[in-house]
Amino acid sequence: MKIARFNGGRIGVVRDDLIHDVSAACGVDPAEWPPVGVNRVIANFDALRPAIEATVAATPGVPFSGVHVETPIPWPHKLLALPANFRAHHNEMGGSGATADGLGFFMKSNGSLSGASDPIRLPNRPGRALHHECEIAIIIGRGGRNIPRERALEHIFGYSCLLDITLRGKEERVMRKSFDTFCPVGPYITTADEAGNPDTIAMRLWVNGVLRQEAPTTEMIVGIREAVEMISSVTTLQPGDIIAGGTMAGVGPIVPGDRVTIEVDRVGKMTVDVVAADA
Repeated sequence: MKIARFNGGRIGVVRDDLIHDVSAACGVDPAEWPPVGVNRVIANFDALRPAIEATVAATPGVPFSGVHVETPIPWPHKLLALPANFRAHHNEMGGSGATADGLGFFMKSNGSLSGASDPIRLPNRPGRALHHECEIAIIIGRGGRNIPRERALEHIFGYSCLLDITLRGKEERVMRKSFDTFCPVGPYITTADEAGNPDTIAMRLWVNGVLRQEAPTTEMIVGIREAVEMISSVTTLQPGDIIAGGTMAGVGPIVPGDRVTIEVDRVGKMTVDVVAADA
C-alpha cells in the first residue's frame, strides 16, 4: 500500500495513479495540531487496514498528479540519519575518519522535512557548496528498544524516498543539514509488504535529467537491519520515526533552477524543484 499526505494534511492511498482520501476511515482531522494523525495511522495500521481498503474500493479517487503532495510524516518523534554509510561516498569525500559503523547516527531537525510538491529552498551562502544526497527513508512501524537485527524488519512499517540536502562546511552537521526544506521525503510511504526484500533495492538520483548517483542497499556499510539494531540500542524507536539510510557516491552541487529526481526501486519516485530562499 502507498500512503500519502496531501492537500492540507489529508491522508490518502495511492493506487493506479489515483489517490483515495481515507482521512475519515483513519479518524484523522486534517486540521489537527500538531499534525500527528499519520503517526497514529502507522501505530494502529493493522486495525485500520480493513476500513482503509474498504474506502479505497468504494471511492473513485482523483488523479495523484493533480494534488499537492506533502511530506508523509511531518511530525516524527525522531528524524535520524546515518553518516558515511557507503564506502565509495566516504572515499569521494576524502576517505578520512570513521564510517557509519563507527560514527553511529545523527539527528536532523524535523523542521527540515518537506514534500514532493514543495521546492528545495537554498539559502544565500556565497562561496559555499550545497549538495544533494540520495537516500532511502526507513519508516518505523512498531516501536521498541534493543531490537536485535534478526527482528528488525518486524519493526519497519515501510520505506520512502529521501533527499538529504547539505551545506558543506565546518559547522555542526546537524545545523548544515537542518535548513527548512532540506529533507524532502515522499512522494508516499510504500509499506514493507509491498516493497519486498530491502536487501535488493536500488536507488538513483538525477539532476536536470543527468544521472549522478546510483547504488543498491547491499552497498550500505550499516544495513537496514543493523541500523534499527544500533539506533534502538541507544534510543527507543517510536511509530513514525524516520531513519535516513545514508548516501552513495556521486553527491554534487545543486543551484536554483535545477530539478532533482530521486527513485527508489519498488518504493517510489519524485521530482523536486530547486529555488532560492526568500532571504
